[in-house]
Amino acid sequence: MRYPQIPVNFFISNRYRLAEKLDLNSIAIVVSADRMPRSGDQNHVYRQTPDMFYLTGIEQEETKLILRKDELGKISEYLYILKPDKDLEIWEGHKLTCDEARLLSGVNDVKYTQSFGTEVQSFILMAEYIYLNINESPKFITSIRYAELRLTDELKYKFPLHQFRRLAPILTELRLIKQPEELSLIREACRITTAAFYRVLKFVEPNVKEYEIEAEITHEFIRNGAAGHAYEPIIASGNDNCVLHYIANDKTCNQGDLILMDFGAEFAGYAADTTRSIPVNGKFSDRQHAVYESVLRVMNQAKTFYVRGTTINKINEKVNDLVFDELIVLNLINPIPNETKEQKDILRKKYYMHGVAHFMGLDVHDVGTRDTILQAGMVLSCEPAIYLQEEGFGIRLENDILITEDGNEDLLLDEPIEIEQIEQIMQNH
Repeated sequence: MRYPQIPVNFFISNRYRLAEKLDLNSIAIVVSADRMPRSGDQNHVYRQTPDMFYLTGIEQEETKLILRKDELGKISEYLYILKPDKDLEIWEGHKLTCDEARLLSGVNDVKYTQSFGTEVQSFILMAEYIYLNINESPKFITSIRYAELRLTDELKYKFPLHQFRRLAPILTELRLIKQPEELSLIREACRITTAAFYRVLKFVEPNVKEYEIEAEITHEFIRNGAAGHAYEPIIASGNDNCVLHYIANDKTCNQGDLILMDFGAEFAGYAADTTRSIPVNGKFSDRQHAVYESVLRVMNQAKTFYVRGTTINKINEKVNDLVFDELIVLNLINPIPNETKEQKDILRKKYYMHGVAHFMGLDVHDVGTRDTILQAGMVLSCEPAIYLQEEGFGIRLENDILITEDGNEDLLLDEPIEIEQIEQIMQNH
């Protein structure tokens, strides 16, 4: 384990708060992620589903959790883990024992997965409601019949007369508000991400390869105990500044170009997410300087919108207006008298076509929707941009914002963002 063990009371509390929201005489079942094949005889590095990790702290494959709530409200917990096997451990290393799983999760009744099939059937026959979990992210579309879907199909076939319920809305409600333990981990992910950006500022120069910059970031992540990148990093120089999800990272960074870098560390399962745009040669041109300052003005104003009671959609509307005004300042568009919102949107989208915020946590694009009402404890990105495809560059800036009772906190406030800071570090290293 690369990080200090998360206090077991965190996972116990998460399960208790979930169980409180279940109907009486119900059972909730959560299963772990599949191992995904990478090539003929290899799997991708395993990553647990965020919900299983949130409820148990177990990062091992083939894990299953059952929560039961009887007709009187009594709660019972059962955890099933992969049975250790000496031959398997020779190839893959240590697998959790039942005692180790108890210490990590706080679940007292831990057994091996061989017991799951018969026991879950017995529990279901005593219950009226079955709560199951699938990925309900609005942007998630897949043809893969992943473990949660397969379990749903199987149980609906076996127990068609039971009443099925969705776990995802309940878990979303819980995961949106970050607990102190989670905020500590997110802060550490942000600290590591900031350290990586400092490293990059001292490394970049003309003719460096984008993948060399990625390597510097990866080095700093791993040496600080992060699992690695929270998502595929974007290291985009020149015209590729304007490709929103450019991940080839294989070009040469040329004199006079900008590099747009979107990256974030994953620490103990929790993500940071930052974007910075810097000059390859350490000095912004006049035009780059002007566009950068426009985006930074939008960002500084946008952060004031991140308060309790609003929504991402409402923030987006305000930020779109700010960007529109900056496009006028930059002589990119001419204002039309009495223009409608639709006319303004058409003009703006040529230069800024995405939203400014998404929720963050165990996923870099975490649970929650654009209409979710912001509350204290939620963490969101703030990432305005202006892309000038005709001029061959774009600027995007991004920090991570924690909603507080009386405003917000910028979790990446220590990461250089002012032009003077960036140029000074790049030129004086």
